[in-house]
Amino acid sequence: MRWPVPSRGLVADAAEALEEATATGSDLCGPLVAALGVSGAAVSTLGDPLGSETVCASDDRAARLDEIQLDLGEGPCWEARTSRRPVLERDLRGSDATSWPLAHHAMHETGLGAVFAFPLVVAGLSLGAVDLYSRTARDISDQEVTDATTLSRIVARQVLRRALLAAEGQQEENGSWESRYSRREVHQATGMVVAQMGIPPADALLVLRGNAFATGRSLREVAEDVVGRTLDFTPDR
Repeated sequence: MRWPVPSRGLVADAAEALEEATATGSDLCGPLVAALGVSGAAVSTLGDPLGSETVCASDDRAARLDEIQLDLGEGPCWEARTSRRPVLERDLRGSDATSWPLAHHAMHETGLGAVFAFPLVVAGLSLGAVDLYSRTARDISDQEVTDATTLSRIVARQVLRRALLAAEGQQEENGSWESRYSRREVHQATGMVVAQMGIPPADALLVLRGNAFATGRSLREVAEDVVGRTLDFTPDR
């Protein structure tokens, strides 16, 4: 079954809504469902550095399907995270999905028709996955894959931003969080990441903070490596 290609306006609206979803608890799943015409969506973090948990789900069914994968430690979301590529299961009932047989069986038992998983990656840091669910088997076009990938990149930045804000709050209580972003090295490194990745300064700073969080170092230490050219965020490098 082929569903209509998403409206460009709906995709643009979803991108705008996701960009504005900066507060903890802001909806990251609703815009995906609205833009991509799927039955449900879930966002989850998987493994290091953020741990494994459901960030959001569009409804109870999507939450349950995400829970199955987290409980079993396998499924399309895990495959997407590991491969850093979309996992497109167009007809769950008509396939064996041998790479995740336990999750396939459990998801099949719920009556799920199709599932499409997209990795959450920020500057080479794998955070988790977006899962899109359909109650019926359905195809997915190249344009839909492109749209879902684009929206997933925005979701990835928001997931990382929220995790860093939570960590900042905890570490500020312990007096251990480096929060003096006015230092010259940090500004210089931010500008270099802007040039390397072609992203806005706010996102470049997020990349630096994410690397510091993942490696257990201070922001200044990461910035010094970027300025010293021992750390480079140029894509595919």
